[in-house]
Amino acid sequence: MPGKRYDRNLVGFLAPGEVEAILAAPDRSKWAGRRDYLLLLLAVQTGLRVSELTALRPEDVTLGSGAHVRCMGKGRKERCVPLRKEATAALRAWIAENAERHRNVLLPNARGGKLSTDGVQFLLAKHAKTASKACPSLVKKRVSPHVLRHTTAMDLLRHGVDRSVIALWLGHESMETTQAYLTADLEMKQRALAKLEPGNAKLGLFRPDDRLLAFLKGL
Repeated sequence: MPGKRYDRNLVGFLAPGEVEAILAAPDRSKWAGRRDYLLLLLAVQTGLRVSELTALRPEDVTLGSGAHVRCMGKGRKERCVPLRKEATAALRAWIAENAERHRNVLLPNARGGKLSTDGVQFLLAKHAKTASKACPSLVKKRVSPHVLRHTTAMDLLRHGVDRSVIALWLGHESMETTQAYLTADLEMKQRALAKLEPGNAKLGLFRPDDRLLAFLKGL
């Protein structure tokens, strides 16, 4: 029996300018702002799920050469995700600041416990609203933690990372899940289109000149 057909919506993701605006929104002069900045930075650079982000502990972070975070994903499958320099620097400063305060949770709530999924969504919505003042395109977008995860995948795809690597990076069960990002990336389609011959180009019959004909006859 064939599977039921249903409409597939395009994957939502943020443009680089929108990501920059959201990362600039938290007030990093305050403890909560520094936590929110690191939360958003990790979300958009690692592509971790909300449950994976909120479950991170300081001991799950490895800094220095080969910096990465270790998380437990779906199906109790452990994986390591590499860190970029910006995230590594922010993590190093954050861990040093909170070494004695929060030993069990990397990104705690105000009471020192683990952030809830609703709490992360609330923080993201607050900072997206602030960012929309500097980046109006965010007003029309639904910004969720999963959209940040999609943004990570699109960034990797645009930089030429193979789909199989992206699937491992995000902890996908199947590489087919990553196919949706190819469908959603309009810029990649436009670049492919630009390589094609213009549709109004006139096709003509090649007519060799006498010099070429003489050369061919002499072969």
